[in-house]
Amino acid sequence: MLRQSLNLKLQQKLSPQQIQLMKLLQVPTAALDQRIKEELESNPALEEGEEESEADTEEDLGDEEDTNAEDEFDLSDYLEDDETPSYRLNTKNTGMDQEDKTLPISVSKSFHELLHHQLGEHSLDDHQYMIANHLIGSIDDDGYLRRELASISDDLAFTQNVITNEEELESLLEIIQNFDPPGVGARDLRECLKLQMKRKDHNDDVSILANKILEDHFIEFTKKHYDKITAKLEIDNEELKAAIDEIVKLNPKPGNSLAESLKPIQHIIPDFILEKTDGELELTLNSSNAPELRMSRSYSDMIDAFANEKAKPDKEQKNTMTFIKQKLDSAKWFIDAIKQRQDTLMRTMSAIIEFQNDYFQDGEEVKLRPMILKDIAEMVEMDISTISRVANSKYIDTHFGIFLLKSFFSESLQTDSGEEVSTREVKKILTDLISEEDKASPLADEKLTEYLKEKGYNIARRTVAKYREQLDIPVARLRKEL
Repeated sequence: MLRQSLNLKLQQKLSPQQIQLMKLLQVPTAALDQRIKEELESNPALEEGEEESEADTEEDLGDEEDTNAEDEFDLSDYLEDDETPSYRLNTKNTGMDQEDKTLPISVSKSFHELLHHQLGEHSLDDHQYMIANHLIGSIDDDGYLRRELASISDDLAFTQNVITNEEELESLLEIIQNFDPPGVGARDLRECLKLQMKRKDHNDDVSILANKILEDHFIEFTKKHYDKITAKLEIDNEELKAAIDEIVKLNPKPGNSLAESLKPIQHIIPDFILEKTDGELELTLNSSNAPELRMSRSYSDMIDAFANEKAKPDKEQKNTMTFIKQKLDSAKWFIDAIKQRQDTLMRTMSAIIEFQNDYFQDGEEVKLRPMILKDIAEMVEMDISTISRVANSKYIDTHFGIFLLKSFFSESLQTDSGEEVSTREVKKILTDLISEEDKASPLADEKLTEYLKEKGYNIARRTVAKYREQLDIPVARLRKEL
């Protein structure tokens, strides 16, 4: 039996303009130029260039009035006052050469090309060369061969119909392990360091001791259990320190020594620029390289021409009008979204500076107030998700350095006096305590907690451990030095 009922449901939907804005808010300045280029390529109704003069527009449009009463399209967005919307984006120019957007990179051999070149200097038959070539291809960018030889043997059999065994692979790998850079082709860190020590070919007491530590006491060495090493080898701390100094000079990632030099330097392009002049803070939005945008006048003229046609449009003309209107809508939404993006970024950053005014005066971290996304969202009357999109992956160039916006947000911690301070302030003090500690006897988390409590910060040991881990600082035992 069919039943008819009336239900009331509240549902929130984002308009195309809102979706466009949300996507653009996440795009940092460094990628905005490319995003605009993509839109220009995909939408012929969006153009790059200066706004056409009013005189040219009047000449093109003429004085003909619209007499067509049958209009299935809303043309008011495009025909009002005979103006084409445009928006200028170059709010702030960095002063850099706009044509030179990438740094030149010198042409040189890559890490794997260098290995292949050295392989060519050895007398190998075709069978051996194919195997050695496959071994080189299996070495990662760090310079390690992390795959098992048995797996490599299977790969060669199934993919290249080359039959080999682990003994042959091992002998060819030994040849590769004598290539430059020293340590290449190692299966693990221990073998990598041993290969480098072997290449040094020093027979002095320090090198012999260093080799023995790598050979027999590597686990104790990595965990910095120095007392166990000195006891087992019956040496004093000075001898151990000399040997460890020799080991730490070695390169744990031999492949990176060349690979890193070939990578282009990644420059941070700030989204905001904050300058201090006569004690006053001045904020500008960096929109370098962003072109001026406008809606296509020719597309608007086509809509105008269709509207003035007295004859009823056929199906093909209607389809054409629909296509043109969709493209003009899309262009208008994109231009509006770019403008709203700028307004939202400026409002958000201005609110952050207002909230953290004391900090932005001189950049002292102890002046950074506890601040969460909700604080700024309430100041600018926007949703927390919008503030999150602005803060994520955006940078500001200040008179005391370049910073990621989300680094200004932090939870609060209450002191003994009841004052709320930023957790970033606590982390700064924690970093200072560790940097000033006696490296022969580093401060454990319990001791760090005691020092912080003495300074008035009411904090638990597990919280100190959490902050230390967030700062990428190892535990006390691993910070110990002889």
